Amino acid sequence: MADKEPGLIAKATQMGLDIANGRNRKLSWLIPPCLFILDALLCAVVIWKVPYTEIDWKAYMEQIEQYVAGERDYTVIKGGTGPLVYPAAHVYLYTVLYYVTDKGRDIFLAQQLFGVLYMATLALVMACYWRAKVPPYVFPMLILSKRLHSIFVLRCFNDCFAVFFLWLTIYFFQRRTWTLGTAAFTLGLGIKMSLLLVLPAVGVILLLGRGFTGSLQLAAIIAQVQFTLAIPFLRANVQGYLSRAFELSRQFFFKWTVNWRFVGEDIFLSRPFALGLLALHASVLLWFIVNKWLRIAGKPWPAIVAPMLKLSSPFNPQEESRISTQVTPEYVMTTMLSANVIGLLFARSLHYQFYSYLAWSTPFLLWRSGAHPLVQYGLWALQEWAWNVFPSTNVSSGAVVGVLAVTVALISAGREQARTSSSHASRERKVA
Repeated sequence: MADKEPGLIAKATQMGLDIANGRNRKLSWLIPPCLFILDALLCAVVIWKVPYTEIDWKAYMEQIEQYVAGERDYTVIKGGTGPLVYPAAHVYLYTVLYYVTDKGRDIFLAQQLFGVLYMATLALVMACYWRAKVPPYVFPMLILSKRLHSIFVLRCFNDCFAVFFLWLTIYFFQRRTWTLGTAAFTLGLGIKMSLLLVLPAVGVILLLGRGFTGSLQLAAIIAQVQFTLAIPFLRANVQGYLSRAFELSRQFFFKWTVNWRFVGEDIFLSRPFALGLLALHASVLLWFIVNKWLRIAGKPWPAIVAPMLKLSSPFNPQEESRISTQVTPEYVMTTMLSANVIGLLFARSLHYQFYSYLAWSTPFLLWRSGAHPLVQYGLWALQEWAWNVFPSTNVSSGAVVGVLAVTVALISAGREQARTSSSHASRERKVA
């Protein structure tokens, strides 16, 4: 007796699974553009219907007003929320917005501009996910964040521009256009120093993808751009600029923290706690560099580091060529986003706008770890809930840190990063 053919429901279910997992090539590719259009409509509704909330925009404009008036000393420029604490590219960028929005008074126009910025960033994110061969079922998590929409179109934070350049860096690195990727990274860093969290990953990717000499040349570009952007402020007050724009010792108020509230204010403000987090950050980062990121080089890390300390390449030309083909789109995303999430996990204080660096990182890393889709969506939902609790509580802050820790643990134990697509890499290999 012949087997019965699957029923209509079974066929529809199977088709849905095939589309969600990218197995139906005719239909799977439609998911990202459809979600993109849906999110564009959502952004329009948010801007139109949800009241704008003032946090930093007015302070940005007050600071820019002083810059426009001729002030260049970072220790003098201040706004309603305090002194200017962002690098020079932030000043130039918001000066443009200052003039475009009638000295910051046309907030509705600013929201529309940030809506365009949100959609441009989302397009980059989706392009990066697609190049890394992430299945369509992951993509809905990219558009469903309430907090992320709020950060972009209801708050107009400078983090939004930094995040745009972070994803532009990833996109260019995936396409192996190293110079443009480096330029995008240094521009983002010039807007907000939060991008320092991914600097170790940038260094590893450039070393393995571009070679030792090429990576040094690109590192020089980062330094040169930062110096060039800062010249007017360095002339006015070198120490003032460096201490404010890249103030690594800055402390945030306990009442605004999203992550470590559950440890209590005394511990949060203590020096041992800060040093402990710094030590853990360095240790976990080093473990990832040695055990994950450098493994595609096929050499023990001492054999890589020792020649570099003598300013010579740890790889011969044949090795450089072989290793470079393994710096795939998936490798680039995994390395960059791992560094980002590790840094956020061990940051002493995260504010709500820092979710912009995390929201589009978590779905990829959870998928990359090999976790079951239900686990992926469960952790994503818990994270989204925690970041929408205002003000944060012991429970919500514990959830923020917990999801970050679980994400790092899962990616550390996940599939091997050395999995490559050499033919794909060799087709696209080019040096900029």
